[in-house]
Amino acid sequence: MTKHRCVICDYIYDPAEGDPGSGIDPGTAFEDLPDGWCCPLCGADTSNFEPA
Repeated sequence: MTKHRCVICDYIYDPAEGDPGSGIDPGTAFEDLPDGWCCPLCGADTSNFEPA
């Protein structure tokens, strides 16, 4: 699974860690994030992420 970087604030979404603060379990691929998930640091949507 590939990490993705927010192009706005450089947050790295790591699928191995998920995003527990947003209810995203470890092991969740970026492509499997639910609609409406956004960067926990700046609020950008998934269209503002690129493979890291």
